[in-house]
Amino acid sequence: MDIGMNKKLVHTPEGVRDIYGDEKERKTIVERLLREKIKGYGYRDIQTPTFEYFDVFSKEVGTTPSKELYKFFDKEGNTLVLRPDFTPSIARCAAKYFLDENVPIRFCYQGNTFTNLSSLQGKLKEVTQMGAELIGDGSVQADAEMIAMTIEALYHAGLSDFQISIGNLEYFKGICAEAGLDEETELSLREYISGKNFFGAEELLESISVAPEDREALLKVSELFGPADILQTAKAAVSNSRSQGAVERLEKVYQVLCEYGVEKYISFDLGMLSKYNYYTGIIFKGYTYGVGDAIVKGGRYDNLLSRFGKDAPAIGFMIVVDDLLAAMNRQGVIISSMEPCVRIYYTESNFKEQLKQAKIMRGEGRHVELLPQIR
Repeated sequence: MDIGMNKKLVHTPEGVRDIYGDEKERKTIVERLLREKIKGYGYRDIQTPTFEYFDVFSKEVGTTPSKELYKFFDKEGNTLVLRPDFTPSIARCAAKYFLDENVPIRFCYQGNTFTNLSSLQGKLKEVTQMGAELIGDGSVQADAEMIAMTIEALYHAGLSDFQISIGNLEYFKGICAEAGLDEETELSLREYISGKNFFGAEELLESISVAPEDREALLKVSELFGPADILQTAKAAVSNSRSQGAVERLEKVYQVLCEYGVEKYISFDLGMLSKYNYYTGIIFKGYTYGVGDAIVKGGRYDNLLSRFGKDAPAIGFMIVVDDLLAAMNRQGVIISSMEPCVRIYYTESNFKEQLKQAKIMRGEGRHVELLPQIR
């Protein structure tokens, strides 16, 4: 094997990386802390396959665009994909094993997801996600539990300076329905507004001759963000009952979040939209300093399970663990429970005594490395 090939073999492909040493130690601890808080709410572990049939993540399900999926074939010619996110997998699993279950089901998960992004975007193609799904509860209390649990998990992991921004897709959908937009136009408009391409949004609305007042209402949703006071402004800005009902839902969720005592972490954004089209109502994202993208994404997906044969409301969230760690690192957050590794050196003559000492310390939960004494 030539030297050039050897050099190539030690490198990873673009978009993936090795994690080792102190960084991996920090990641393991943060994952444990997040999981502790989620498990404290009664969520049970679930593990789904790393790859699934293509149809689980198809366009009809409303997940990641096909061009961003890692696709391959099995020996029978079936198209398979590496999971780009967990929610459709868990919805499939719940529909299969809990078809007749009527009480709420709580799942939590942890694992890696794979997205075949362009290398120009500078994002990792493999990231670790941790999250939870609450299936079979369509209540305001379920919305608030999911958001409060997210806040408590982030805080428990060591992050204290962050904000959870909450929206409701029904607000935007209500204005779209009033303006008479079809589903395809609505999805295109969502893409423009979520990408902050307001010129594209304006051009699209002009090309289909939307009434001026509806056009203004659609373009103004992106300005409706801020503390809880913005909900009154948002309600006054619309006349259709669907959008007003969306604001009322947010008001009720906020009241419950105040009962949890987490309101200082909350803000609202009526222009919040998502690339995942399976979201149906309440939607939220978590932001902090040190990373550009949201470290938390979540929302309600009341129609997704029916695609797999089970009619049930659901809400979930996921934390991008890699982005959370990057933010904590840039903010100088100390992860207090990192256990230093103690080194004990031995010679041939004192190995027995040194081993005995190492065994005592390991029995106390200490991390001990036994090394030969180099003269």
